Amino acid sequence: MTNKEALLAFYEKALSVNTETNPAAVLSEILDDNFASRGSVEAKNKEQLIGQLGFFWKLIPDLQWVPQDIVNEGNKFVVRSLASGTPNGDFMGMPTDGTKSFKIMTIDVHTIKDGKVKEVHHLEDWGTAMKQLKS
Repeated sequence: MTNKEALLAFYEKALSVNTETNPAAVLSEILDDNFASRGSVEAKNKEQLIGQLGFFWKLIPDLQWVPQDIVNEGNKFVVRSLASGTPNGDFMGMPTDGTKSFKIMTIDVHTIKDGKVKEVHHLEDWGTAMKQLKS
């Protein structure tokens, strides 16, 4: 798998809910064993990210994460994407009932080598998602 194929699989087959793939199997294949996902405060390893995405697939059964722009230099990929979905359950401490959706921008910086995602630095606009779900 090329680096770009691994990147697209991350969004299309692991982040976005679909009936054709199992996100845990996809992530097990494309994430490096020493993978790290780094947000503003905390970091997740491979197993933690697989668990979080499994939870998100259940909580947000229509979750879509669609790249809008991809910039590549060497083994670094910067992706601006739109994440959208309709949560049904406790979403970041807020009860939801599956009647309201969110659509937010996200920015990720991926390090990918030999078809394996080594590291992701990510930023999601969850504040806007919460406002959309409250209104």
